[in-house]
Amino acid sequence: MSLPSTPRWNRPERHCWDNMDFRIEPLELDRRQLATQLLTEAWGAPVIVSRGKLHHVDQLPGFVAIGDNNNILGLITYHIDGDACEVVTLNSAVEQVGVGTALLHAVADAARAAGCRRLWLITTNDNTPALRFYQKRGFLLSALYPGSIAEARRLKPQISLTGIDGIPLRDEIELAMPL
Repeated sequence: MSLPSTPRWNRPERHCWDNMDFRIEPLELDRRQLATQLLTEAWGAPVIVSRGKLHHVDQLPGFVAIGDNNNILGLITYHIDGDACEVVTLNSAVEQVGVGTALLHAVADAARAAGCRRLWLITTNDNTPALRFYQKRGFLLSALYPGSIAEARRLKPQISLTGIDGIPLRDEIELAMPL
């Protein structure tokens, strides 16, 4: 497979769904402070724990979805390790308009260009919206890590005891897809 001379993730792409126009851009230094603030608000701290590893999201590569008013509509961060790419965070300020899907495609493109063969992520047992979202986009349930959130809380005490719909946070669920 030959790569285009200008990789797709480096070109601002325009998307339009339901009268919402946005573009996907790499997360650059000029937006990193705002992105860190948004991630801290969403996740309680600018760190994410995944499979016992602490990720400092303010240091990860990522992409942003930028709206017409230059506001951030969505943000994704990722980590490449060998031939696998982990989606560390995905946040969208608007739903059902393609922001999350466009951000996932940008990471998949970047991962393929880096030689990755697998795209994967971790979510928690309470996160039924995420489970639905990722499976609709081709991710498969690949592993269950029972009780792993207790260890994650040691690294990040901000993790609450309960999550969506009052479901106790206990387990990590891994979803993956081949690239």
